[in-house]
Amino acid sequence: KQAEKAVHQKKEQSKTKCRKARRRHINLVAEFNRRQRKNIWLETHIWHAKRFHMVKKWGYCLGDSPTEKSYRACYRAMTKHCLLQDLSYYCCLELTGRENELLKQLARICSIDTGLTFKESCCLSGRFEGSLNLYRADRYPEDVLGPVTFIWKPKDGSENRQLWIWMHPALKQSILKELKAIFQCSEPEEIYIPEPITTSIQEEKQVDVVLSLGKKRKKEDKEGEKAVPVKKIIGDGTRDPFQSYSWISQTTGIVISDRTMEILRYRLIGPLSHSVLTETLKAASLQTV
Repeated sequence: KQAEKAVHQKKEQSKTKCRKARRRHINLVAEFNRRQRKNIWLETHIWHAKRFHMVKKWGYCLGDSPTEKSYRACYRAMTKHCLLQDLSYYCCLELTGRENELLKQLARICSIDTGLTFKESCCLSGRFEGSLNLYRADRYPEDVLGPVTFIWKPKDGSENRQLWIWMHPALKQSILKELKAIFQCSEPEEIYIPEPITTSIQEEKQVDVVLSLGKKRKKEDKEGEKAVPVKKIIGDGTRDPFQSYSWISQTTGIVISDRTMEILRYRLIGPLSHSVLTETLKAASLQTV
């Protein structure tokens, strides 16, 4: 009995490597990519994860509430300094085509009775961002889709224009379906084909090497410490990375592209927001060829 008791009390062999090995860059990237398979991380995720309670919503992992009592500090920043919010989880749809064709079809899903529309002169020039409510085609004031914000790319002398529409991820699928219907965009223009390095099988091998026990700690890559990390998963919480993300209309030539997680979005609140931007962003010098 004493011998059996000693066998049960014997410590089990550790299933994980030492912290130094686990914190290697290539191991961290493989582990982070594995944890993003169901819920995508924003680029500021690690910063938020250390300071916020995280929640999983709309296919993303977002910071919900701070772990410390920072409400007074946030209020002070909004009223006297500058507060930055990461809104990159908002979805962005890009419309490209002739301006008159875009305005003709977009007029069917909004109404001048609610305020500004896509053809407002101040917004059409690209100097200001507009906001409005979208409805199903020719169904105003019924069948509301939800609120969106939009901004036009300034004119460059050509007939084609670019329009970016931002919306909440919960509204993306219904709005995208309506836009594809009014512009008759059904054929995919681009389909993402993942590279071999991004396959889940290789990621699992990386994780298996990290979690292997009872063996000498070596990487499968011959380059060892110089091994190239696994690439980050492409896609977002509202889009399957293996499906098409751009559609074109053969009749109107309009192209609808899903730019979610490709264009980051930040919100600055406070009286010093403009001064922070001017000190952070520097104008590039124009180079003529």
